Amino acid sequence: MEKAISPLLKSREKYIFKTHESYSPEEIFAAGGTTAFAIQKGKTGKALRESVKNAPEADFSDEDWDDLLEQLKNTK
Repeated sequence: MEKAISPLLKSREKYIFKTHESYSPEEIFAAGGTTAFAIQKGKTGKALRESVKNAPEADFSDEDWDDLLEQLKNTK
């Protein structure tokens, strides 16, 4: 029986992380570190700060966080 997933974590597909690419530490190290990796991906601190500043308030339960971490683990 499949574990129920909080509606907060659902996306158009099954998991929220299906819409967000994640990277392993090895990929980041191979790029030359976090700054080099971000530059290669076209990401900047400014864009990140704006995203966080404009993000909606998140109210995750401990179970929600456990589900999120399990999803990350299973996709990397």
